[in-house]
Amino acid sequence: MSWGSELWDQFDNLEKHTQWGIEYVEKYTKFVKERSEIEINYAKQIRNLSKKYQPKKNSREEEESKYTFCRAFLTSLNELNDYAGQHEVIAENLTSQIISELSRYLQEIKTERKSHFHDGRKAQQHIESSWKQLESCKRRFERDCKEADRAQQYFEKMDADINVTKADVEKARQQAQMRHQMAADSKSEYSSYLQKFNQEQNEHYFQVIPNIFQKLQDMEERRIERLGVCMKTFADVDRQVLPIVGKCLDGMTTAAESIEPKTDSKQVVESYKSGFEPPGDVEFEDYGQAMKRTVSETSLSNSREAKEKPAGKSKGKLWPFIKNKNKSPKQQKEPLSHRLNDFMTSKPKMHCLRSLRRGGSGPEDFSHLPPEQRRKKLQGKLDELNKDIQKEMDQRDALTKMKDVYIKNPQMGDPSSVDPRLTEIGLNIEKLQSEVQKFEGWLAEVEERMPSKSDTQRRSIYETQNSTTVGNNCAQDRESPDGSYTEEQNSETQVKATINPIPTSTTPEFDDEFDDEETLPTIGTCKALYPFEGHNEGTIAVAEGELLYVIEEDKGDGWTRVRRNEDEEGYVPTSYVEVFLETNAKGAMTYI
Repeated sequence: MSWGSELWDQFDNLEKHTQWGIEYVEKYTKFVKERSEIEINYAKQIRNLSKKYQPKKNSREEEESKYTFCRAFLTSLNELNDYAGQHEVIAENLTSQIISELSRYLQEIKTERKSHFHDGRKAQQHIESSWKQLESCKRRFERDCKEADRAQQYFEKMDADINVTKADVEKARQQAQMRHQMAADSKSEYSSYLQKFNQEQNEHYFQVIPNIFQKLQDMEERRIERLGVCMKTFADVDRQVLPIVGKCLDGMTTAAESIEPKTDSKQVVESYKSGFEPPGDVEFEDYGQAMKRTVSETSLSNSREAKEKPAGKSKGKLWPFIKNKNKSPKQQKEPLSHRLNDFMTSKPKMHCLRSLRRGGSGPEDFSHLPPEQRRKKLQGKLDELNKDIQKEMDQRDALTKMKDVYIKNPQMGDPSSVDPRLTEIGLNIEKLQSEVQKFEGWLAEVEERMPSKSDTQRRSIYETQNSTTVGNNCAQDRESPDGSYTEEQNSETQVKATINPIPTSTTPEFDDEFDDEETLPTIGTCKALYPFEGHNEGTIAVAEGELLYVIEEDKGDGWTRVRRNEDEEGYVPTSYVEVFLETNAKGAMTYI
């Protein structure tokens, strides 16, 4: 149905209806805007929650990372952070695809509606003006007709009166004729204007008003259609992020399924095992005879100290935490009461342990720890030192090659400019190797005191780890739990033997002053699961299914650094790509 033909007389109602339609669009725009604000606030709260429960950067966090349930929780927090990002995407899309579009459309529709009703009012004013002119012509015609009748009656009366002069009768006759002529002119004018008004009225109600109402009808239908499209977009915005939200939830599920209670229980043993054996049986003390007792190797205190100090005033420390190079674990038996007193009065050492838990620093040789834990700490320190030595050697090898290049091509640089850095690296290697020798001595001291049973177990673990290391051919994973080095040492452990060994690394790295001139190495590849526009600075746009090189992993902020070619690189959301890291990825240097 057409508004022009059916609602020709409903101008005011149509004006109210179209105004209500515009207000409804404004109402829906406000609704979407509030939904967008809710999504932003929700995402902000989720991010704050994830950040709040992120592990703190301290030694306790390093201990927690060893347990599978802690790593699973950390993964869940990272996935939750990505999940919050999708709600931010929803808010951004609602703002750009609905709120901005409707705001612009509202301005257009208001202007269009105002123009149409202005034309309608103008047409109404014109027809009303024509009607008033018609009424004026009609009243004038009516008045002239009455005046002509009165003039005619007056003439007839004068003509019938014998006392009236002929001149007066003639004057009355002329007046009557004049009035009749005026009435005839008014009639002709009224007839002409009536015909004109009828034509204008016909055009008004069958052409002008229908055309205006048809434009209003088209405008209203477009408004309704646009509102329907926005409602569909409202649902599609949520639907677009569902795959990524599903991946976040799948990541949480996978993290939860990766929890291994047996592994965590084993880690508790590795973290707190002291290396001592349980004390032996306490023999019966016969006060009627001389006491003949033997004691296990792991007695809680020293019999010599027990003789020097009364049992009730003993301030000796717990034996497992005593560092004494001149004493052997084999000790003489002493009364049980002495050992219990020693255990209860070992406050200084316990205070030291509590300070360590609070983050305080302990002795450099870790002598405050039990033998097993001390051995692990020393071995870890040795591994770190060996890695630092290898890194210095890689830098020295790189600088040596650069010096060779300068010697062959003097125009590229002065060879002597590299010598100070080479000297500095040589001194660093010497210093690190002296540190290695120092920690090796402490490690050997600990291993001498370890019980033979535990030592055998550690050797088996060491052999297993060595075989795994050789199979993986990865220098960073080498570990010797007992701190000893066999004759079948690899290229990394041979650093200890000499100050200037032949570097084994085939992919050396320059030191910091050359890092800025080198591109980051490729550590894997990735495939884009979804398109990403990359409008922000530092990001890169990718298409769905595109293959890229990974040059930097996600460091917990939800972004992965990728490269398309030598000149194009940037960050993309980690949840938008599927990453395939290389097992032994290490960047190779490019030499000119």
